[in-house]
This record gives sequence, C-alpha cells and structure tokens, in this order.
Amino acid sequence: FGKKVSINDPAAILFSSGSEGNPKGVVLSHRNIMGNIKQVADVLDIQENDVIMGSLPQFHAFGLTVTGLLPLIEGIPAVFHPDPTDVLNIAKAIARYRATVLCGTSTFLRLYVRNSRVHPLMLESLRIVVTGAERLNAEVRSGFEAKFKKTVYEGYGTTETTPVAGVNIPDRLDTDSWHVQTGNKPGTVGLPLPGSSFRIVDPETLRPLPSNEDGLILIGGTQVMLGYLNDPEQTREVIVEIDGERWYKSGDKGHLDEDGFLTIVDRYSRFAKIGGEMVSLGAVEEGIARVIPDEVEVLATAIPDGKKGERVVLLFAGDIDEPGLKALIAEADMPPLMRPARLVKVDTIPKLGSGKSDFKRAKAMALEAAD
Repeated sequence: FGKKVSINDPAAILFSSGSEGNPKGVVLSHRNIMGNIKQVADVLDIQENDVIMGSLPQFHAFGLTVTGLLPLIEGIPAVFHPDPTDVLNIAKAIARYRATVLCGTSTFLRLYVRNSRVHPLMLESLRIVVTGAERLNAEVRSGFEAKFKKTVYEGYGTTETTPVAGVNIPDRLDTDSWHVQTGNKPGTVGLPLPGSSFRIVDPETLRPLPSNEDGLILIGGTQVMLGYLNDPEQTREVIVEIDGERWYKSGDKGHLDEDGFLTIVDRYSRFAKIGGEMVSLGAVEEGIARVIPDEVEVLATAIPDGKKGERVVLLFAGDIDEPGLKALIAEADMPPLMRPARLVKVDTIPKLGSGKSDFKRAKAMALEAAD
C-alpha cells in the first residue's frame, strides 16, 4: 500500500489560518515534518514514559506535527480529545491517563483557569505545558501558574514553518560548573530550535539589524515549507535566499536580545496608522488587559478614518458595560494615541477553529458597527 518517495516530496498540505485574509495552501515535505518533529522532541526532552495530550485540531500545523505525528514517530502514547474548548473532559483525560505534555494556545489555557470544575490535581501529572499559535496573555500565564503550579513555556511558529520555530524550555543546571543555562525568559518566545535560525532585518532592504532593534523576523531552517500550493508568485514574495540559505519572511515584527531570545512586537499587518504614527494593536490590547477583569476579553482592530487615516476600534466581551470599560481605560497608563476611538460590545470575540483571533471578522464587525 506504500511506495518509496523522496524526503523532499510533499507530505501534507495545510491551510494557513486565514486570520488576516484568505487561507493559503502550505505545502510541507517529509523533510519539513520529520525535521520539526526531531527538533521539538529534542528541546522538550521527550522521554519513554511521556504521554502527549492531543487536544489541538489536526487541521492546524501545531496539532498535526506536535500532538499528532510526533508521538507516532517517537513511539510514545497520545490521548486525543476532539474539542480543545472542552477543558473539563480534557483535564479528566490528563488525570486518568497521567498525561505529561500539554500543548495549547493562550485562548484555550484561559479556559482551564476560569473553569472552577477543573481542579489543580487533575493536571498534577503534567511535566511541561507549551503554548503557541498566538501571543501568550500575561494574565493567562500568571493565572495558570497560580492555579496549577505549572510553568507555561511560550513558543513561536507559523504554518509555513511546520510550525515550530522557537520555544522557551526549562532552565538547566550544569553540575560540572554549577552554571544555570537559562532556557526560559517570560515575555519572549524563546530560542530558535536546533537546526533553525532567526534573523532580524529591515523589512525594505533585508539588511540585518543589531540586537534589541525591531525589524522583520526571518526564519531559516529545515522546517521552512516547500511553498504555497499552485502559487509560485506568492511563494517568491515570502521565501528569500540569503547566504545560500532559504528564509521565510514571517510578517512579524520583533527583536533578538543579546542571548538570542526572540521577542515579538506584533504583526506588521496589526499596526494602525493614526495621524502618521504607527500604533501596535497588540500593545493596545495588552495595555487594556492590565486594567480589566480576567473574564473580560478584548480585541483591537483598525478601520479607515477620514481625518486621521485610521482609528482603533476595540471589541469587548464579558460582564462589563461600555461606561465601565471606558472608565477603566481612562485609568490605564496609555498614551492618548493608543486609546480606542470606539468601543463595541460583542457576545464573543471572533475566533478561528484553531483558537486564534479572527482579525478579518473583527474588522468586518467594527465596520458594521461604524455604519
């Protein structure tokens, strides 16, 4: 039933999330997937007695590679649940089968913190909790760690990189020199995986930028996709060759520190141009998240404005009204330019099946509210 194929032949076609536009078919080779599996298994220090909890959707690169194919290739058990939002039954499965590795998104981890029926003892067997696919909310991190006494390690990747490119890992002690090797810096997305590289460049010239200077994040390594399905032109737009190596232009803005840890500022597409100034929508969300109750969710988007070019609209959901939210934002230590021009109450923040925010739908909702 099988036939011999080249390691560079297509193995899977996954579609990007479509959070900002139409989904694109990402063609991944056997080398891409096998390479990423070995990279992740190495940094997570996969052990014989590990049990992976597979609750991420398999149509998503994170779910397919890390929680689907990795346990098959590494020969360790996996427990699957079809709904990543059904955290009570996932927690029961973790407790019943003594799962040791949980991968999720910030959105999904928030549900474990909020659900009073998920007892801390249910997650007691976990040795590592890794989050990716979207920025890890600081309140979600601290809430999860306070409730379950488990450190949350943030990673980073894209469908185009199979997906994992970098991740924070537990610190290690060298018992020969008694030196602590730092593996985790909260607020960053960690170091590149073995066999991968990050490069920060000027988005126009692709000139390399020094440490701690923001620029376009390039990802190089064995897990960079073959290309987009039937779209060589778009493939050429995002894959560049520098010094004989293929690099993926992530579309993310960020910087590397002196130790090589990557910090992501935001997507280049998630900036609003207001009166000639560039305002990060992610920074708007973070600033407001610090002053609102945990159960309230917000999502910032930008819509055209005749006078200033664009204006920020904040969608919000939860047990709070517009005057109450406006009062809290007034107390936040935020520059006037970053304060939303309009607040729009919604039943739920629009999400994709992967758990990521649906920015395309959010913009449409903001435009509808403005009409």
